[in-house]
Amino acid sequence: MKRLSAAALLPTDAHHAVLVGRVWRGGTVQGPSVVAVRGGEVFDITAAAPTMSDLLDSPDPLALARDAAGESLGPVLALLDDALAGQAEAGAPRLLAPCDLQAIKACGVTFAVSLLERVIEEQAGGDAARAAALRAALQQSLGADLSALRPGSDAALQLKRELQRRGAWSQYMEVGIGVDAEVFTKSQPMSAVGCGADVGLHPDSQWNNPEPEIVLAVSSAGRVLGATLGNDVNLRDIEGRSALLLGKAKDNNGSCAIGPFIRLFDDRFTLDSIRAAEVRLVIEGADDDFRLEGASYMREISRDPLELVGQVLGRHHQYPDGFMLFLGTMFSPIQDRDASGAGFTHHLGDRVTIATATLGALVNHVQRSDAIVPWTDGVRALYASLARRGLTCPDAA
Repeated sequence: MKRLSAAALLPTDAHHAVLVGRVWRGGTVQGPSVVAVRGGEVFDITAAAPTMSDLLDSPDPLALARDAAGESLGPVLALLDDALAGQAEAGAPRLLAPCDLQAIKACGVTFAVSLLERVIEEQAGGDAARAAALRAALQQSLGADLSALRPGSDAALQLKRELQRRGAWSQYMEVGIGVDAEVFTKSQPMSAVGCGADVGLHPDSQWNNPEPEIVLAVSSAGRVLGATLGNDVNLRDIEGRSALLLGKAKDNNGSCAIGPFIRLFDDRFTLDSIRAAEVRLVIEGADDDFRLEGASYMREISRDPLELVGQVLGRHHQYPDGFMLFLGTMFSPIQDRDASGAGFTHHLGDRVTIATATLGALVNHVQRSDAIVPWTDGVRALYASLARRGLTCPDAA
């Protein structure tokens, strides 16, 4: 595979972007630090914002990112080069996922195409060999352009009644065109891996794919403050056997990648930038020269991002440390890889690149979740690290 450029991991207008993230520092720190990118340099601003949750809950996150006193950790391109190489020199900072204490939530079935694929998984019972025939039959039987339906509308409910009459209704249809969105817990706080890290597939899975998504950064008050990129690694066979296996299908070691940085909203980058974004995906095989390219167009999402945020947080549920929200994808790869009609599944060593112009690119390699580096640094480790540095979170001061 061709070596990627570190500059390609940054937004095309990086000189205007307000980027914040997290790195692991060695030496006397031996722990994670909150960083801001300024003028091509990475600055440790942990003294002003001990956690990313603190930064996003501050009265003015933009001011903190732009002006808080910090220690220079060197050029951002050097940090990204190390991430792409999968290693850093002793003592050099290492890029982490840009979130920490936030809950990691995800929305499913937010695009018509992904709705169709979820129904196929369900009806195939996790058997990839049946997918092609089921896809053709479903497209013929539905007789409706699902992308034109507004979830919860009279037209959507009329289609629901007709599909129920035919015995063709599905739990995925319920969340795809019904009133309530599918929102689930993707993984635990502190568990997401960052750009350059390996993502993990559960060893039981034989039919799986990446899910390229935009991820919103939301404060505890429900303010949408910025966005980044994410890979909601999907195990199609396990979830297809039963929706009750969603936890096993979605939450495993390395199954959630986020990064490289959170871009904060400002006058140049807003929620409308997300609504207009094109999210590109490239999968490159390490052992078979396989290459797959695709795109997800946020203009085709069936529920507005703010509607999805409103279904997550409200009087019914609070998130005191904020949350990261995967918005879903329209991309479900069906290109045959190993055999005719078998569709796509990962090979170990695949490189997955998820990119959009305003957010840069997230790059990860695929391995088994029981073979990648175990997750050991959780919330207690974070607070122990801050204590060693003599830092406390604002609410605990």
